[in-house]
Amino acid sequence: MLQGPTEPAIYSGIAGAVEVRVPHFEALIAVDGALDEPVWNGAAVLTGFSEYAPADGRPAEDSTQVLVWYSATAIYFGVRAFETHGAVHASLADRDKIATDDNVQILIDTFNDHRQALVFGANPFGVQADGTLSEGMQSRIAGLTGNLGAVRDTVDLSADFVYESKGRVTDYGYEVEIRIPFKSIRYQPRNEQIWGLSILRQVQHSGYLDTWAPARRGSASFLAQSGTLTGLTGLRRGLVLDVTPETTERVDGAPATPGWRYEAGNPQLGATVRWGVTNNLTLGGTANPDFSQVEADAGQISFDPRVALFFPEKRPFFLEGMEYFDTPNRLIYTRRLLRPVGALKLTGKTAGTTVAALLGLDDRSASVSGSEPAYAMVRLRRDVRDRVTGGIVLTDKVDGDDYNRLAAADVRFVFGRIYTVAVQGAESFTRAAGAATSGPLWEASLDRNGRSVGAHYSLSALHPDFQDQSGFIARAGIASGTVDHRLTLYGRRGAALESWTGDLLLFGRWDYARFVRGLPPTDRELHVNSALRLRGGWVLGASVFFESFGYDPGLYASYAVERRTPAGTDTVPFVGTPHIANLDLVFSATTPQFARFDANLLVLPAIQDENFFEWAPARVLIVNGTANWRPTEQLRVAASYVAQQYVRKTDGSTVGMRRIPRLKVEYQVARPLFVRLVGQYDAQFQDSLRDDSRTNDPILIRDPATNTYTRATARASNDLRVDWLLSYQPTPGTVLSRVTAAA
Repeated sequence: MLQGPTEPAIYSGIAGAVEVRVPHFEALIAVDGALDEPVWNGAAVLTGFSEYAPADGRPAEDSTQVLVWYSATAIYFGVRAFETHGAVHASLADRDKIATDDNVQILIDTFNDHRQALVFGANPFGVQADGTLSEGMQSRIAGLTGNLGAVRDTVDLSADFVYESKGRVTDYGYEVEIRIPFKSIRYQPRNEQIWGLSILRQVQHSGYLDTWAPARRGSASFLAQSGTLTGLTGLRRGLVLDVTPETTERVDGAPATPGWRYEAGNPQLGATVRWGVTNNLTLGGTANPDFSQVEADAGQISFDPRVALFFPEKRPFFLEGMEYFDTPNRLIYTRRLLRPVGALKLTGKTAGTTVAALLGLDDRSASVSGSEPAYAMVRLRRDVRDRVTGGIVLTDKVDGDDYNRLAAADVRFVFGRIYTVAVQGAESFTRAAGAATSGPLWEASLDRNGRSVGAHYSLSALHPDFQDQSGFIARAGIASGTVDHRLTLYGRRGAALESWTGDLLLFGRWDYARFVRGLPPTDRELHVNSALRLRGGWVLGASVFFESFGYDPGLYASYAVERRTPAGTDTVPFVGTPHIANLDLVFSATTPQFARFDANLLVLPAIQDENFFEWAPARVLIVNGTANWRPTEQLRVAASYVAQQYVRKTDGSTVGMRRIPRLKVEYQVARPLFVRLVGQYDAQFQDSLRDDSRTNDPILIRDPATNTYTRATARASNDLRVDWLLSYQPTPGTVLSRVTAAA
């Protein structure tokens, strides 16, 4: 039955026609990647795409048509992507692994508030990549190269939605057909819906990103530049209830005489449930969850031992709806629940307020008191007024008689289209071993996200007694300030040089007490960065770092020096050089997304940098490279190599070294079935430590258990980990079997 126009309406984005009235058809079609059913002839036609990256405002080189209509239970999109300038890049990839392929992304803002959009992507074969895009989660290349990478808000691929998609390569390019059931998404509790809509097309042969609704890079909000879908009435979501039972059995092996001895534990039963309470609220629960299918974390190298390494959440139960828990400073970090016994989670949006609440009970093995740690995490955000958002965070962890509680508030507002101000304050309250402490955290930032000129200013501080045992704090007891300026120049269309970006970053870090007393920063950094983007997708970068790092007595509190005297030896305190001046170079290169290959490489040769092992000047070499090879449409090989070496300037000897090669091989038997093999080798070496910057005497390290000092002698370790996985996943679902081996 037709409840809309019989002739298709055409909406050209580049002409400004971005308010789409979606026709309603009650038709059943097979989602097969061929747009040949009669219903598609009456669909609204979205065309007139323009370029967004590397430069905005230009008509797209390759034409795209997107057809859209809806029924009572689902919305349908059909894509015709015309490709006349190069070959289509497509592979039979695993879910969310289509970044190296040509692809189309449909961003639907179901609350039309420009705060968050659901992302439904597909490559030319219909392989899916989905997630969420939240305003304010702007992409940055953090730490090393300042603001060079500021482009637009970044898609978080954590979420997995249930939708259908199929595609096929044609003689003119490719076609994709997508069906999104209304029960898979959350939307406003009203009869007539108005949704925000953005459509992006990634063209790999050129490296260009095209958009239907014209979007400017010089804007503080990408979602605020979306088009709209109107006329959506009579939507039926139906009952949303998912139940995933689980059973897990573990077998441990150990060397024996002769051979190996294996011991099997009792099978563990568990389940995960998700219930759509309303159109916009979802309640989930899990008991004894099995996360054996989750890929092991890739090894990381620490540039600064004072800063904790961050590992992203990968476990499915916690990933679903994670975007609702987003907070500045990562005040909520679900990986704090190490081995959850059970958890409940409520997420959604109601009465203009985004709601996220998580209750969890952890295993006794994660406790210091022998009890089961209990967690409560709550995040609320509300649109106070147009372009102004406020939020609060409440967390509580109880472990026996100990607790850690936190309350925080934040506000973010946009003005002048390109300026953003964000402010956050928090206070933590902790009791451990009968002693109670508390401490504040605060942060303020100002951003200018112009097309050619960008800037970032921020100042933050964390009290030494501030703790967040439900979140991730990389380093407490410090204050830091940043001044970052970016300039981007664009080449003419078709030129070999598409853009050049220069960035000047000034950064200061204080010990909190020094900051309060108004003293100069302990660490001072000046980074001069430059990046070239060449036609076809090549990106080349070069940087020079001028730095001065101050001695941190807290890091070396357990250090002492064995002093030789005429009477023998004596133990004296370790006193480091007050400041070490650094001079680092950074070179990087990223290849285009070739049909079968892509790679990137970063090399940091430091003429002088701090040797944290001994707090002495050293020459440092850091190498970080990845390569992806796709020899067939079904086989993917990903290799990475991370290495770090510290060489003493005094005699050229190596004081520390770490190398982590990693290889991942995936074979996609069919779209829902794949096999994965991951191998990682971690080799570490540390030389015998000495007071290299002053006396050259041996360094001693105190054992806190016995309060005695022993020499820091040479040590080495070599670890090998191998994981393999067989996964059958017709929709976001269940793993059949898995084996892990480590040596």
